[in-house]
Amino acid sequence: MDVQVLLAPFLDEKGRLLAFPAKRKKKNFALQYLAQKFEPQRLYTEQEVNDLLDAWHCFHDPAMLRRELFNCGFLGRRLDGKAYWLSEQQPNLSDLPGTNEL
Repeated sequence: MDVQVLLAPFLDEKGRLLAFPAKRKKKNFALQYLAQKFEPQRLYTEQEVNDLLDAWHCFHDPAMLRRELFNCGFLGRRLDGKAYWLSEQQPNLSDLPGTNEL
């Protein structure tokens, strides 16, 4: 399934998310889409994560997106929250809750 096609109603002409999908399946695809914007093997500060996410969405809630990316396993984080990174093993979408729902 092409993520760009699935998310097309949620993306503007620059590829930014206009809204976070309500259905869990589409949320998971949106998170995967955002995770692809991070560089592998790079440490990010919380502010850098927020700035990157702000560049790829239009609804101004980087904290919620950051938490979702971490909670679903797309990003790793130090216990003190001062550093984030793209998880080496990205979650399999079919293993995330709601992805296999109709």
